Amino acid sequence: MPQQIILINLEKPRDKKLEEDIHWFCNSFGLSSGRDTENIATQIVHDMLQQISEREDRISSDVIAENLDVNLSRVNHHIRNLINAGLIYREKRALYLRGGSLKAAVQEMRKDSERMFQELEEMAEEIDEQMGLRNR
Repeated sequence: MPQQIILINLEKPRDKKLEEDIHWFCNSFGLSSGRDTENIATQIVHDMLQQISEREDRISSDVIAENLDVNLSRVNHHIRNLINAGLIYREKRALYLRGGSLKAAVQEMRKDSERMFQELEEMAEEIDEQMGLRNR
């Protein structure tokens, strides 16, 4: 499955407020931008974190849709985006935060991006060689 990691350098919130911190986190990954004017992606992340902290062992899009009072198809759309970003993953009908915490998920996403850059660098080197370009 293709993965797209978007990073946006945003100023961190000045005050420590959980809602604002989660919103900043999601915005920094480009998860709450564009047409998501109601910040459904952020709400999904917050709900998943809440369920994990309450030791819910199985999180489903149905429960998230019910908790947020949002149409299931809208929730599933945003969940696909969260999966494509590498923040969460799905096994059968259950959803999981990658690594079990936000920090672990970010660490895994960092590894993904490093692997992507390594592949890009290797391909760029091959293209440069074929084109007769040299590094300075």
